[in-house]
Amino acid sequence: MRVRITYDCDVLVIGGGIVGLSTAYAITRAAPGTRVTVLEKEPGPARHQTGRNSGVIHSGIYYRPGSLKARYAVRGAAEMVKFCTEYGIPHAVTGKLIVATDRAELPRLHALVQRGRENGIPVRELGGPQIAEYEPEVRGLAAIHVGTTGICDFVAVARQLAHGSGAEIRYGTRVVRVDRRPERGVAVLTAAGDVVRGRVLVNCAGLQCDEIARLTGDDPGMRIVPFRGEYYELARPELVRGLVYPVPDPAFPFLGVHLTRGIDGGVHVGPNAVPALAREGYGWGTVRLRELGSTLAWPGSWQIARRHWRYGAGELRRSLSKTAFTDAVGRLLPGVSEDDLVPTAAGVRAQAVLRDGTLVDDFLIREGARTVHVLNAPSPAATASLPIGREVARRALSALAL
Repeated sequence: MRVRITYDCDVLVIGGGIVGLSTAYAITRAAPGTRVTVLEKEPGPARHQTGRNSGVIHSGIYYRPGSLKARYAVRGAAEMVKFCTEYGIPHAVTGKLIVATDRAELPRLHALVQRGRENGIPVRELGGPQIAEYEPEVRGLAAIHVGTTGICDFVAVARQLAHGSGAEIRYGTRVVRVDRRPERGVAVLTAAGDVVRGRVLVNCAGLQCDEIARLTGDDPGMRIVPFRGEYYELARPELVRGLVYPVPDPAFPFLGVHLTRGIDGGVHVGPNAVPALAREGYGWGTVRLRELGSTLAWPGSWQIARRHWRYGAGELRRSLSKTAFTDAVGRLLPGVSEDDLVPTAAGVRAQAVLRDGTLVDDFLIREGARTVHVLNAPSPAATASLPIGREVARRALSALAL
């Protein structure tokens, strides 16, 4: 006798950040009538990576040509501007400067010019004196201007995606168990004791994505190692007109301390990148021993420490010393002082790390039986969220058709 199952939805999405909500939006656009439910443990959308970044619509200049990050960021930046325009969401296409302050950075700056051209991004090269045309207070040996970079309110974008998706969105709903049966679907138990059944599960849980993958019975082959990014706000925002970045180190997925004039007119300075002591460890005082133990037990964490301890020591120093942080900013903006930097909210980057210590440098999406897992979607995922959502939706709908 065949047991008849009553499903609450066709596709069950775990995670109400911008990627999860974009996925729900893309599913209902591609297949009208598909029932989608989104479970989010926080009381509202976009409370973690989406709502705690610098609000930059990235151009895609940093990313390896042909990678998902490069393709989705370039496409996503244009789509994000269009989306914001269509729905009246605050945004601006400001352009940005990437500035070399040391001769050793000049070859990397030139390589970025080439990479930008390979990714189809218009770039203008500047000599030191030309920097003042864009940023009178910024100093450097050379720079490039990337005109397609912008800023927007990503939380407002997430809210619009939630509204436009037509999905059932359950806030304050934390998943504690997943029962996945390939011949039937998935059943999720929530902390409140409710059971939600779906035919396909999509894991967009960000900082918790590897944990959710393991709950389904899939081995993600990676761990999320959380890195906190600490920010200051500039007390004299008139020192910066737009967006100013250093030349990044290609060995790391972090862009370095930069200056970002936000949609509200304030200027954010940061972030650095230090190990967080909890998945949602937004300050040194937040320690969750089970999560910290999971990070320390992962062999990749020790490989990172061994390979990159010098870089990590510098980041830690800038976290613990405002003077050191100010010195880092002063390389770009000589007129800045410690009094100009006012502490503001930090963010945490959900960085996927492989067992051998490799920092996953591209978006990572994997599939299991009736599951799709988004396992690495840090910056520029907000910029790229519309094309990421379509790709995840395509995979979920394919699984639904089986």
